Amino acid sequence: MSRPRLSIIGAGKFGMVLARAAVEAGYDTVLARSGDPADIEMMVDILAPGAKAVTLADAIAHAHLIILAVPTTRFRELSQDAFAGKVLVDTMNYWAITDGNLPEFAEKPAETSRVVQRYFASAKVVKSLNQLGYHQFRDERRAAGTSGRIAMAAAGDDREAVKSVLHLIDALGFDPIDAGPLAAGAALGPGGPGFGVVQTRDELLETLRLAAPAA
Repeated sequence: MSRPRLSIIGAGKFGMVLARAAVEAGYDTVLARSGDPADIEMMVDILAPGAKAVTLADAIAHAHLIILAVPTTRFRELSQDAFAGKVLVDTMNYWAITDGNLPEFAEKPAETSRVVQRYFASAKVVKSLNQLGYHQFRDERRAAGTSGRIAMAAAGDDREAVKSVLHLIDALGFDPIDAGPLAAGAALGPGGPGFGVVQTRDELLETLRLAAPAA
């Protein structure tokens, strides 16, 4: 049987940790960033053995499920129709101290993934994999069924896209939680109750329940 495929756009610390975890989970994993993939081949070999550095075009063609792990200030460097029809996992977190003043994010923190969805209108954006820092992500992974396994949530308007990301979360070593529509992703980012918390499935479900607006 062929292995499931995954593409990661971004080759920073978090992208590398994701790639290593994905390879260990059995995914045929590629990474891309701007520039010549040869520039990161050695880094990929060391930090994410089994993954492959490729061009952006090859990464997009490689998989239906794509992780966007670039700085918030740089996603608009990509073509708006680059991910047409793809499931695009938005892992970006807005930090004013490093990203500068981006009014569309700073003034409406709940809208960050909606901004990404509007920009990549032909993609199916899911907010996820952004709750933990790269070191927490690396250290907290556990096999399914392990006592105290940490949970991670995903939010998106396309229900089938969310399902595919929940499957990925489980494979990467976390208990998956469906957080609801894309707007609910605000709870998973900076300032949200689900951000940076190391909680079990039941604990995170309760955190998100308490954060949800009253019906």
